[in-house]
Amino acid sequence: MSDANRIRIFDTTLRDGEQSPGASMNIAEKVEVARALEALGVDIIEAGFPIASKGDFDAVRAVAAEVVDATVCGLARCNDRDIDRAWEALEFAKSARIHVFLATSAIHREHKLKMTREQVITRAVESVRRAKSYCADVEFSPEDAARTEVDFLCDVVAAAIDAGATTVNIPDTVGYAVPAQYASTIKTLFDRVPNIGRAVVSVHCHNDLGLAVANSLAACAVGARQVECTINGIGERAGNAALEEIVMALRTRFDYFGLSTNIHAEKLYPVSRMVSTITGLSVQRNKAIVGRNAFAHEAGIHQDGMLKERSTYEIMRPEEVGVPKTDLVLGKHSGRHALRDRVAELNYRLTDEQLETLFEDFKTLADKKKEVYDEDLIVLIEKYMTDVPAHWELLELQTMAGKHLTPTAMVRIKRPDGVIVEDAAIGDGPVDAIFKAVERVTGIAANLRDFSVRGVTAGKDAQGEVTLELEVESDDRSFRGRAASTDIIEASALAYLNAVNHIATRRERDTPREVIGRPGAGA
Repeated sequence: MSDANRIRIFDTTLRDGEQSPGASMNIAEKVEVARALEALGVDIIEAGFPIASKGDFDAVRAVAAEVVDATVCGLARCNDRDIDRAWEALEFAKSARIHVFLATSAIHREHKLKMTREQVITRAVESVRRAKSYCADVEFSPEDAARTEVDFLCDVVAAAIDAGATTVNIPDTVGYAVPAQYASTIKTLFDRVPNIGRAVVSVHCHNDLGLAVANSLAACAVGARQVECTINGIGERAGNAALEEIVMALRTRFDYFGLSTNIHAEKLYPVSRMVSTITGLSVQRNKAIVGRNAFAHEAGIHQDGMLKERSTYEIMRPEEVGVPKTDLVLGKHSGRHALRDRVAELNYRLTDEQLETLFEDFKTLADKKKEVYDEDLIVLIEKYMTDVPAHWELLELQTMAGKHLTPTAMVRIKRPDGVIVEDAAIGDGPVDAIFKAVERVTGIAANLRDFSVRGVTAGKDAQGEVTLELEVESDDRSFRGRAASTDIIEASALAYLNAVNHIATRRERDTPREVIGRPGAGA
């Protein structure tokens, strides 16, 4: 397949995807996801928005130092400070790209920027040139391009290319476009921008009307050669175009598009599971490609057709996207070698020391339940992917509850200084009593914003995963905690303590950070 017929996959899971409410990732998690994206075959990894915070800057720098086979990209608004900071984060990357954006639609020019068309073009040109002085690979995005007047869009794109942009991205920032209209806009750029051949045309579509993938594919059909997307379609509001859907649509309908990607499709499902676990954003059962029901058949007529000829009801084989025909089940008799191989197949990279600790945790879990599934392993692995120290450690937990009993909880916890303390509390239920007892021991008061429990796998002996969010009035953000156990009461206590440790770490660092508004969702 010639380069002219190859679609570059620009993954923005670590930037736009992380802007999904509650989906924040720490540095260790971002690096792990970046490794998985690199192994997946992603061409460009947008690692973050360096000026947004010290944490984002450090994450982009860490990803830039780790990734070898993909270009690492940092986002910047069209101002000198953003661009300089982006380059500081990217300067040690083997292959770097600075991505600058500026709104161009009349709505944004009038109400947000207070700038004329001429001022927008001038700012865009100056910023592209500044980025170009640092980095040969520069991408420019006219934010809200899908609602920008076509004549002006052609002018700003031409000016950005003349200034040195090697990629021009045409974002549908608010998911307003429909396929025929969006394709027409892309085609107009090819027809009317004289220097368009000097840059790759990219598309970045949001899913507010459920059309992100359809719009992206329509643009590819008329000449776009880069698609900006995220794993599982996560992102601002209703999300972005889903990487796995773009890749498999092009692959399955090669007869129509005649286009290909560098993606190793058999890794799609494992990477999807990884991102879902790390972000805490569950994949809906009927999600295309990677949902639990994507290759499930319950209706009798479907089952009959599948038994006679698989292609009657499946246009893809589950193995193509990494969905196993059957779950690989590990049990208490499984050894270290089998565990190590399965960890590698799930696209995780652990040290020998971490693997040894994982093996002990795995054996403990295997004694509690007969079968340990991939999802169980992912939950166990997750604890090694955190940069949050365990300030407070749960040593013992006891609860009492019943129809005519006052719910009571006792906790024994090791303090950061090594001293073991215990306390008890009553509550509206055993979980509420646990939270109050932990609050008494740690002295950290917080409001519970969100609390959810899900079964990691099927069966009565399945692990229950608890995800919760705590809000501290004195802080400007919420803190997420997650833990799993075959006992959901224990999982609740561990998740709450995990969030408390996040709060303690934040207070310990106590690093003032500049509060900067999020970048435009389509940048």
